[in-house]
Amino acid sequence: MTSVLAVASEVIPLVKTGGLADVAGALPGALAPHGVAVRTLLPGYPAVMAALIDGAVVARFDDLFGGPARILAATARGLDLLVLDAPHLYARDGGLYAGPDGSDWADNAFRFAALGYAAAEIGRGAASLPAPQIVHLHDWQAGLAGAYLAYGPGPRPKTVATIHNMAFQGWFPESMREALRLPPEAMAIEGVEYFGGVGFLKAALQFADHITTVSPTYACEILQPDAGLGLDGLLRARAADVSGILNGIDTNVWNPEADSALPAPFSAANLEGREASRRALAQSFGLDLGDGPLFGVVSRLSSQKGLDLLAEAAPTLLESGGSLALIGSGEAWLEDRFRALAEANPGRIGAFIGYDERRAHLLQAGADAVLVPSRFEPCGLTQLCALRYGAVPVVARVGGLADTVIDANPAALAAGVATGLQFPSGDQAALEAALRRVAALHAEPETWRRIQRNGMRSDVSWNASAAVYADLYRRLAGPV
Repeated sequence: MTSVLAVASEVIPLVKTGGLADVAGALPGALAPHGVAVRTLLPGYPAVMAALIDGAVVARFDDLFGGPARILAATARGLDLLVLDAPHLYARDGGLYAGPDGSDWADNAFRFAALGYAAAEIGRGAASLPAPQIVHLHDWQAGLAGAYLAYGPGPRPKTVATIHNMAFQGWFPESMREALRLPPEAMAIEGVEYFGGVGFLKAALQFADHITTVSPTYACEILQPDAGLGLDGLLRARAADVSGILNGIDTNVWNPEADSALPAPFSAANLEGREASRRALAQSFGLDLGDGPLFGVVSRLSSQKGLDLLAEAAPTLLESGGSLALIGSGEAWLEDRFRALAEANPGRIGAFIGYDERRAHLLQAGADAVLVPSRFEPCGLTQLCALRYGAVPVVARVGGLADTVIDANPAALAAGVATGLQFPSGDQAALEAALRRVAALHAEPETWRRIQRNGMRSDVSWNASAAVYADLYRRLAGPV
């Protein structure tokens, strides 16, 4: 059995802001059949502390960046957890990374340095637990663990660093170096120094034994300046240690045959029950069902996600006979834009500003097509859920979107393998052309149902990727 300490700042079903939580929550269970035992270290946010069962103290810190702390070994919602209970850092109202006013917490450097410091101590065997063979660092919030292990005493476990989104890197000024308990020699190009400051993600990538990201195409993209965002040089230098392992989804949670959020079950073999979800979705958003496609969006509202392009393309969507149901929140101007579109087009466009899990399940089950017009997308989970639920994904040709959706071009349609539509990213005219293609294909019921069934039969689970991770861990750990 290979032992792994996963380090993440969010884990579903306890706390979530994005896809990182989905991955951190689903991967341990997917790895278990492959002989990998995962314990997940995460911060002791109020929601996490409230969910713990039978917590046992396995380590204490007299002063962890401003106050006492302890590590609790516990279980919650089927997960084997180590929780960093540091009330001075985590016991507060607001978001995981930002306060009630939407601004980043002023002490985020210390909040996530503490997570990395605790991970390093566990990795060295300082807690009253066997030291893990592998420490797996997820995104910048866990990144400084790599530096604490590299500059600390004694033997260290092998480390894997996973980039979930290169756009979030965790940069803090050099003046914080000493307070972050990093030695002077860390402020070097071979250390944590990054544009004159301390780079948390830089530390993870610099010191990891292997670097992964969440799709093969994104692994290639981040080697180039546009997607590498300042770290492409480091990644090119370490290209032999970089791989893309495609994300999956929990197919027990996302299962149209047994989903309590849906009015009726359905499957690839029997799509009849899907119409009940389509009607329920339309009713929920105040939409009038016509002959055209019902489009859905579940997304953070941001320019990265290309939602500004969709707003501009709304006239084409409507002219093609379509309607739109949108769930999301994010940049205030985009929230306002979609509210205005809904108010100006009653019965054709509906917007729910926020997030609701059951409503998101209903959207995937009821939409004819789900739009993902991202400018860049490391992997994306929305399109995987869409495939599972028979909502045809219409995606930009980037990152994991390119890896998971087979475009309904003439060759793919003739071969019977099409699962969705792709279009060039960042191009409003290309998005509008894709909307018109959807309308044309939707008007051919037999072709549309074939695309739906192909998608529903795709393997969007963690099965294949978990096996790849397990093999990576074993190779790094070496013989027992």
